[in-house]
Amino acid sequence: MPANAAADRVLGFDSGPGNMVIDGLVAHMTGGREAFDHGGRYGRKGKSADELLARLLDHPYLLTPPPKSCGREEFGRPFLESILKENAALPPNDLIATATRFTAESIAFACRRYVMPHNVYEEAIVSGGGARNDYLMEQLRAAIPELSIKESDEYGLPAAAKEAASFALLANEAIHGTPNNLPTVTGAARAVVLGTIVFGRTSQ
Repeated sequence: MPANAAADRVLGFDSGPGNMVIDGLVAHMTGGREAFDHGGRYGRKGKSADELLARLLDHPYLLTPPPKSCGREEFGRPFLESILKENAALPPNDLIATATRFTAESIAFACRRYVMPHNVYEEAIVSGGGARNDYLMEQLRAAIPELSIKESDEYGLPAAAKEAASFALLANEAIHGTPNNLPTVTGAARAVVLGTIVFGRTSQ
Protein backbone atom coordinates (compact mmCIF):
# COMPACT_ATOMS: atom_id res chain seq x y z
CA MET A 1 0.00 0.00 0.00
CA PRO A 2 1.76 3.20 -1.14
CA ALA A 3 1.47 6.20 1.18
CA ASN A 4 -1.78 8.15 0.65
CA ALA A 5 -2.83 5.62 -1.99
CA ALA A 6 -6.25 5.77 -3.61
CA ALA A 7 -8.37 2.63 -3.28
CA ASP A 8 -7.57 1.49 -6.80
CA ARG A 9 -3.85 1.37 -5.97
CA VAL A 10 -4.20 -0.97 -3.01
CA LEU A 11 -2.96 -4.50 -3.68
CA GLY A 12 -3.78 -7.43 -1.44
CA PHE A 13 -3.56 -11.21 -1.79
CA ASP A 14 -2.47 -14.38 -0.04
CA SER A 15 1.24 -14.79 -0.71
CA GLY A 16 1.34 -18.47 0.18
CA PRO A 17 0.79 -20.92 3.05
CA GLY A 18 1.19 -18.51 5.94
CA ASN A 19 1.29 -20.52 9.16
CA MET A 20 -0.82 -23.39 7.82
CA VAL A 21 1.95 -25.88 7.04
CA ILE A 22 3.98 -24.99 10.14
CA ASP A 23 0.93 -25.42 12.38
CA GLY A 24 -0.01 -28.70 10.74
CA LEU A 25 3.47 -30.14 11.24
CA VAL A 26 3.57 -29.06 14.89
CA ALA A 27 0.15 -30.61 15.54
CA HIS A 28 1.31 -33.84 13.90
CA MET A 29 4.63 -33.92 15.74
CA THR A 30 3.04 -33.34 19.16
CA GLY A 31 0.05 -35.62 18.63
CA GLY A 32 -2.27 -32.63 18.72
CA ARG A 33 -1.02 -31.32 22.06
CA GLU A 34 0.24 -28.13 20.42
CA ALA A 35 -1.33 -26.23 17.55
CA PHE A 36 1.51 -23.89 16.55
CA ASP A 37 5.25 -23.37 16.92
CA HIS A 38 5.28 -21.11 19.97
CA GLY A 39 8.10 -18.61 19.56
CA GLY A 40 9.53 -20.74 16.74
CA ARG A 41 11.29 -23.07 19.15
CA TYR A 42 10.80 -26.22 17.05
CA GLY A 43 11.86 -24.60 13.81
CA ARG A 44 14.94 -23.12 15.44
CA LYS A 45 16.06 -26.58 16.59
CA GLY A 46 15.86 -27.95 13.06
CA LYS A 47 17.83 -27.53 9.86
CA SER A 48 16.15 -26.51 6.62
CA ALA A 49 16.23 -29.21 3.95
CA ASP A 50 17.24 -27.41 0.75
CA GLU A 51 15.91 -30.03 -1.67
CA LEU A 52 12.49 -30.09 -0.02
CA LEU A 53 12.43 -26.29 0.16
CA ALA A 54 13.11 -26.04 -3.57
CA ARG A 55 10.19 -28.37 -4.30
CA LEU A 56 7.87 -26.40 -2.03
CA LEU A 57 8.83 -23.12 -3.68
CA ASP A 58 7.92 -24.65 -7.04
CA HIS A 59 4.24 -24.75 -6.02
CA PRO A 60 2.10 -23.35 -8.89
CA TYR A 61 0.14 -21.07 -6.57
CA LEU A 62 3.19 -18.89 -6.01
CA LEU A 63 3.40 -18.15 -9.74
CA THR A 64 -0.28 -17.24 -10.03
CA PRO A 65 -0.62 -13.44 -10.35
CA PRO A 66 -3.00 -11.56 -8.04
CA PRO A 67 -5.79 -11.06 -7.28
CA LYS A 68 -5.73 -14.48 -5.69
CA SER A 69 -6.53 -16.27 -2.46
CA CYS A 70 -5.54 -19.64 -1.07
CA GLY A 71 -6.31 -21.86 1.88
CA ARG A 72 -6.76 -25.49 2.80
CA GLU A 73 -7.43 -26.43 -0.81
CA GLU A 74 -3.81 -25.63 -1.68
CA PHE A 75 -1.94 -26.08 1.61
CA GLY A 76 -4.27 -28.12 3.83
CA ARG A 77 -4.29 -31.74 4.96
CA PRO A 78 -3.50 -33.43 1.61
CA PHE A 79 -0.51 -31.12 1.09
CA LEU A 80 0.71 -31.79 4.63
CA GLU A 81 0.32 -35.56 4.25
CA SER A 82 2.32 -35.54 1.02
CA ILE A 83 5.17 -33.73 2.78
CA LEU A 84 5.14 -36.24 5.64
CA LYS A 85 4.98 -39.25 3.32
CA GLU A 86 7.68 -38.12 0.91
CA ASN A 87 10.07 -36.92 3.64
CA ALA A 88 9.60 -39.55 6.34
CA ALA A 89 13.37 -39.77 6.86
CA LEU A 90 13.68 -36.12 7.88
CA PRO A 91 13.55 -35.26 11.60
CA PRO A 92 10.34 -33.43 12.60
CA ASN A 93 12.21 -30.27 13.58
CA ASP A 94 13.88 -30.20 10.15
CA LEU A 95 10.45 -30.36 8.50
CA ILE A 96 9.23 -27.46 10.64
CA ALA A 97 12.38 -25.44 9.92
CA THR A 98 11.87 -26.05 6.19
CA ALA A 99 8.19 -25.10 6.36
CA THR A 100 9.14 -21.91 8.19
CA ARG A 101 11.59 -20.98 5.45
CA PHE A 102 8.94 -21.86 2.86
CA THR A 103 6.59 -19.32 4.41
CA ALA A 104 9.29 -16.63 4.63
CA GLU A 105 10.58 -17.23 1.09
CA SER A 106 7.07 -17.29 -0.38
CA ILE A 107 6.37 -13.89 1.17
CA ALA A 108 9.66 -12.54 -0.16
CA PHE A 109 8.94 -13.92 -3.63
CA ALA A 110 5.47 -12.36 -3.68
CA CYS A 111 6.82 -8.99 -2.57
CA ARG A 112 9.54 -8.91 -5.22
CA ARG A 113 7.42 -10.26 -8.07
CA TYR A 114 4.03 -8.66 -7.51
CA VAL A 115 4.40 -5.72 -5.12
CA MET A 116 7.76 -3.98 -5.21
CA PRO A 117 7.91 -3.40 -9.00
CA HIS A 118 4.97 -0.99 -8.69
CA ASN A 119 6.33 1.38 -6.07
CA VAL A 120 9.20 2.10 -3.69
CA TYR A 121 8.64 0.44 -0.32
CA GLU A 122 10.67 0.76 2.85
CA GLU A 123 8.92 -1.48 5.35
CA ALA A 124 6.60 -4.44 5.74
CA ILE A 125 4.25 -4.71 8.71
CA VAL A 126 3.56 -8.19 10.07
CA SER A 127 0.50 -9.10 12.12
CA GLY A 128 -1.37 -12.24 13.14
CA GLY A 129 0.10 -15.33 14.76
CA GLY A 130 3.20 -15.35 12.58
CA ALA A 131 4.44 -12.19 14.27
CA ARG A 132 4.82 -14.21 17.48
CA ASN A 133 7.05 -16.80 15.79
CA ASP A 134 10.50 -15.35 16.39
CA TYR A 135 12.19 -17.85 14.08
CA LEU A 136 9.79 -17.02 11.25
CA MET A 137 10.41 -13.31 11.74
CA GLU A 138 14.17 -13.91 11.57
CA GLN A 139 13.79 -15.89 8.36
CA LEU A 140 11.56 -13.20 6.88
CA ARG A 141 14.08 -10.48 7.65
CA ALA A 142 16.81 -12.59 6.07
CA ALA A 143 14.67 -13.24 2.98
CA ILE A 144 13.84 -9.55 2.39
CA PRO A 145 16.78 -7.55 3.76
CA GLU A 146 15.82 -4.53 1.68
CA LEU A 147 12.66 -4.02 3.75
CA SER A 148 12.38 -3.10 7.40
CA ILE A 149 10.16 -5.81 8.92
CA LYS A 150 8.02 -4.48 11.77
CA GLU A 151 5.15 -5.80 13.86
CA SER A 152 1.73 -4.15 13.85
CA ASP A 153 2.06 -3.69 17.62
CA GLU A 154 4.45 -0.83 16.88
CA TYR A 155 1.54 1.00 15.23
CA GLY A 156 -1.03 0.38 17.95
CA LEU A 157 -2.62 -2.83 16.63
CA PRO A 158 -1.72 -5.95 18.65
CA ALA A 159 -0.77 -8.73 16.25
CA ALA A 160 -3.28 -11.13 17.83
CA ALA A 161 -6.11 -8.61 17.38
CA LYS A 162 -5.75 -8.13 13.62
CA GLU A 163 -8.52 -10.46 12.53
CA ALA A 164 -10.98 -9.30 15.17
CA ALA A 165 -10.29 -5.66 14.34
CA SER A 166 -10.65 -6.34 10.61
CA PHE A 167 -14.04 -8.01 11.00
CA ALA A 168 -15.23 -5.23 13.31
CA LEU A 169 -14.26 -2.67 10.66
CA LEU A 170 -16.02 -4.62 7.89
CA ALA A 171 -19.14 -4.98 10.05
CA ASN A 172 -19.20 -1.26 10.83
CA GLU A 173 -19.00 -0.39 7.14
CA ALA A 174 -21.76 -2.89 6.32
CA ILE A 175 -24.05 -1.39 8.98
CA HIS A 176 -23.56 2.03 7.42
CA GLY A 177 -24.08 0.76 3.88
CA THR A 178 -20.54 1.61 2.82
CA PRO A 179 -18.85 -0.59 0.19
CA ASN A 180 -16.26 -2.58 2.07
CA ASN A 181 -14.45 -4.55 -0.60
CA LEU A 182 -11.62 -3.46 -2.87
CA PRO A 183 -11.95 -4.82 -6.43
CA THR A 184 -8.17 -4.62 -6.90
CA VAL A 185 -7.86 -7.06 -3.99
CA THR A 186 -10.85 -9.35 -4.46
CA GLY A 187 -11.07 -9.34 -8.25
CA ALA A 188 -14.72 -8.24 -8.07
CA ALA A 189 -16.20 -6.21 -10.92
CA ARG A 190 -17.21 -3.36 -8.60
CA ALA A 191 -17.23 -2.20 -5.00
CA VAL A 192 -20.17 -3.57 -2.99
CA VAL A 193 -21.36 -3.85 0.59
CA LEU A 194 -20.27 -7.23 1.94
CA GLY A 195 -22.07 -9.14 4.65
CA THR A 196 -25.59 -9.28 6.00
CA ILE A 197 -26.71 -7.84 9.32
CA VAL A 198 -29.23 -10.18 10.96
CA PHE A 199 -30.91 -8.83 14.08
CA GLY A 200 -32.10 -11.27 16.72
CA ARG A 201 -35.64 -11.38 18.08
CA THR A 202 -36.59 -8.68 20.55
CA SER A 203 -38.08 -9.43 23.95
CA GLN A 204 -41.43 -7.96 22.86
